Amino acid sequence: MEQTPILALVRDLLFASKITGEAAAQGVVVKIIRSPSALADQAGRLLLVDLNLPDAIGAAVEWKNRHNRPAIGFVSHTDVDAIQQARSAGLDKILSRGQFVQQLAELLVCHDKSGIVPTPDAP
Repeated sequence: MEQTPILALVRDLLFASKITGEAAAQGVVVKIIRSPSALADQAGRLLLVDLNLPDAIGAAVEWKNRHNRPAIGFVSHTDVDAIQQARSAGLDKILSRGQFVQQLAELLVCHDKSGIVPTPDAP
């Protein structure tokens, strides 16, 4: 039986590599989506989304509402507007890029087994 992937809406090659590398190390299937417009119909258990990507917040909220699955955003800690927009839009968790990298393995593994483990939000 094929495992439903965790989706990652990310265009940045460095972050895509970090996500796929950690997912492989943890034995978790991740599918990278590069364009917000390509996200809506993708099946997944969880969405990881780069909030600095144009139109990412709207695409993440649409996906979350359509699939009734959690969405976790990561963003530059200085992008206060994106943080506020993501919180107002209802994303499940917002992390700074540094927090995201530090918690990536935990996010992948914990969600793979039992859901999202609560951790402090970014700024």
